[in-house]
Amino acid sequence: MSSAEHIVGLAVGRGTGAEIAAVFERVLDRFARTYGSDIAVVRSPRTYHSYVSLRSHPAARGGGTAETRRLTREDADHYERFVRVRAAAGTRVIFRTAINAQTLYLVRQRLQAVKVDALDAGGARMLLVRDQAQGFYTGDNEHRPGQVRRITEFSREITEKVLEYAVRRARREWPDEGPDRIVMAYKFHLLDGALDDWAAEFADRHGIDVRVLQPDTVNRNLIAHGPDDRTVLVAGNEWADIMHVVLLDRFGAGRQEDHCTRNVHLHPDAHGLVEYQTVHGSADDLAGRDLVNPVATIRAAAAIAERHADCPGAGAAAERALARVRRAGILTPDLGGHHCTTEVANAFLDALEPGAEARAGQPVSTSPVAGP
Repeated sequence: MSSAEHIVGLAVGRGTGAEIAAVFERVLDRFARTYGSDIAVVRSPRTYHSYVSLRSHPAARGGGTAETRRLTREDADHYERFVRVRAAAGTRVIFRTAINAQTLYLVRQRLQAVKVDALDAGGARMLLVRDQAQGFYTGDNEHRPGQVRRITEFSREITEKVLEYAVRRARREWPDEGPDRIVMAYKFHLLDGALDDWAAEFADRHGIDVRVLQPDTVNRNLIAHGPDDRTVLVAGNEWADIMHVVLLDRFGAGRQEDHCTRNVHLHPDAHGLVEYQTVHGSADDLAGRDLVNPVATIRAAAAIAERHADCPGAGAAAERALARVRRAGILTPDLGGHHCTTEVANAFLDALEPGAEARAGQPVSTSPVAGP
């Protein structure tokens, strides 16, 4: 057990996970030394499958769907235990590289996860809260010869938990005003009216405007008009998995490959524990080639350092350094450059300057950035 003041969990998947994890640890270590912060990384002892590595596993190739299902559940059970153990030990943050989606969504269902992203749409502030705890992505499979039956579930309890979290998070994001409205993007016509009944009851009880809309209606409104200011968009993953990337691009939040995001667990056993991830996937085709874009990982390390490890200004320092690297034309091939992962990471660390607090030798206090 580490005696460090700040513990950061680390879970690594296959594909480019090892390369991403190496960048994360290097950047986090630099911030720790720069700010004099005592940070220790506790890594899960298991390397989790990506979908590609899972399907190429000898057991899965020889045993078909039954073995694929077994290996998936082994990974899910192990990662769930890792999260629960870290949460019980007081760890407040984990960085996870990409792992097999079915594994991941089993854990998200069990630990009642949401994914959070704040966006600025031309001055209109929007909070995207992705419901990862229920719906099609979290379902289970029944296999019959030539057939897969997927069983999904929605509940009033989880719907209310997600909405309550969304309201709390919006009030932290906009403390002087709070949310103006909640827009729910779900295919609610498939649920016999249950979801809109639950939403109406929540709206009456909390005195907040909640509108349940079909995903295509939300798309049309966003494209034609953009969001109203202080809109909380709560969305099922069937919609959000596609539209998240579109919203990042449309509202100037950057490319998917450069972006990191946060998952928050609402289950009491892991309540408030934040899991950071890059938005890009496992990129198995790049594994071992030192070509994966490290920018999202760098941003995740900076955000964790600032928000969870007493390194105020780490995020701004990281952005300044990344801007210098971009101006120097040091880019991975996905951004039109000719540099490898290691070269971009090295250039970032060379360009990195500490924040004002660290330069002045002042005592470092917890960053005032909004929590989970």
